[in-house]
Amino acid sequence: MNISTKIKGTGIYLPKKILTNVDLEEMVETSDEWIFERTGIRQRRICSTEGGEFPSDMAEKASLQALQAAKLEPNDIDMIIFASVTPDYKLPNSATVLQQKLGMTNRCTAFDIAVACSGFVYGVNMAHSFIKTGMAKNVLVVGSEMLSREVDWSDRSICILFGDGCGCAVVGQSDDPQGSEILATHLGSDGSGKDFFDQPIGGAVTPINETHLKENSHFMRMKGGEMFKVATRTLAESARIVLEQAGLTLDDVDWVVPHQANIRIIETTARLLKIPMEKVIVNIQNYGNTSAATVPIAFHEAITDGRIKRGDIVLFDAFGAGLTFGATLLRY
Repeated sequence: MNISTKIKGTGIYLPKKILTNVDLEEMVETSDEWIFERTGIRQRRICSTEGGEFPSDMAEKASLQALQAAKLEPNDIDMIIFASVTPDYKLPNSATVLQQKLGMTNRCTAFDIAVACSGFVYGVNMAHSFIKTGMAKNVLVVGSEMLSREVDWSDRSICILFGDGCGCAVVGQSDDPQGSEILATHLGSDGSGKDFFDQPIGGAVTPINETHLKENSHFMRMKGGEMFKVATRTLAESARIVLEQAGLTLDDVDWVVPHQANIRIIETTARLLKIPMEKVIVNIQNYGNTSAATVPIAFHEAITDGRIKRGDIVLFDAFGAGLTFGATLLRY
């Protein structure tokens, strides 16, 4: 079947609480200057623990915004892909929780994926495949994270990096005469790097016990140097793969929307690809690393402020724990 797909609408939700680097100076031994120089981050958003800003709550608000932009109703969605490493619950999955919150009655397919920071790109590429094969017409892809629950706030090497937030997109069949469509996709993983960024405590192998809680050993942990090296190489490789698939070059790309992990990773990748930073969407200074939510938040903001326009060639590029990685090349 010769079916094209496109991104029909986007939406975001950002928690109300702002935690600045200056605030962190009161919590751990660090400084605004030290954090910004090494990461590019000035502040991040933190979800309320009193309710109303849990991952599915954020997803509900962002999804309604995306549906309005796409001129669709909730029951027009026939699949929900919810990317998160911080779901509301272990069971049921957050996609079905979101389905209920949106008032959907069509009993559509709804499932979660846990591929860390690559989550949104994985979701978009999977949605593209489902639509191309005729299994779906409109897919809601969500990246929603409450990483503040998984951060050791006494560890300055970790707590400075992460924030909370949600971004989503409606991916659907395209009949756009202007040619809006997904041009090429690439997904991959490399389990040999699984120890670079992990959270081994709390799963079936090692359930959390009292000792873990006392030692704070159940939180996320990362080997920053190893992640930096593999991230820059992988981002560049993924970009080249989708460009080759589409028969395009970096000169044809109007905008790159990379995973917002660290400004040094973004800048190094841009140098490897020989693409000017003026073409790279960066908002890490405002939100830090929101894992699966970084790419859709940055994409939505660039659409909203007028930088990204219909017809522009856009490259999504992400990597995450696992290691996982992926890229999407599209004409917006």
